[in-house]
Amino acid sequence: MNTVKLISEAVEDAELIVEENDKGGKNYKIRGVFMQSDVKNRNGRVYPQEVLAKEVVKYNKNFINENRAFGELGHPDGPTVNLERVSHMITSLTPDGKNFIGEAKIMDTPMGKIVKNLMDEGAKLGVSSRGMGSLEQKNGANYVRDDFYLATAADIVADPSAPNAFVQGIMEGKEWVWNNGSLVEAHVADLKKKFDAKQRQINVNEVALEFAKFLKKL
Repeated sequence: MNTVKLISEAVEDAELIVEENDKGGKNYKIRGVFMQSDVKNRNGRVYPQEVLAKEVVKYNKNFINENRAFGELGHPDGPTVNLERVSHMITSLTPDGKNFIGEAKIMDTPMGKIVKNLMDEGAKLGVSSRGMGSLEQKNGANYVRDDFYLATAADIVADPSAPNAFVQGIMEGKEWVWNNGSLVEAHVADLKKKFDAKQRQINVNEVALEFAKFLKKL
């Protein structure tokens, strides 16, 4: 069973933008370097350019271009975007040398309203990408392999400069596997596999019992 882990990378210097719109209201945006390639980050990981570029192309096609590139407020503990916690929509993600520049608009959801209030109060916020993948250790760093899957280009976090030990313990300690096109925790997938095997054995036993009853009637 090939397992992957949840990988998050926080970026501190995101630009928070508040603009007046033509309806007399405000548009709230967040812009900056969402991801970097070929650089060992503070978590000791390196995203090869070709791995990140390939996944960004897919992310643009499947999510941004379809208006479903959502992100959450806080540090989610799984790869799936929880719509109840969505605070923003990523509207662009483009390469710029080794960097990938992103922009997101803050939505008028319950979590989005919290972000807007924080921005109005002058809070410093950052972004954290969230993906799934396996790692290869070499040259004193963990290199992200080409099975990398980008779940969201940016969640909004209040502690981008904090040590990643807590996040790593909660988010990245779990192992995940692909199961019929969906990511599930490895131990859940293992339990399901054992249950299915048990169910198949029960079905075989039931067939054998029915066949034995049939033979007795002959």
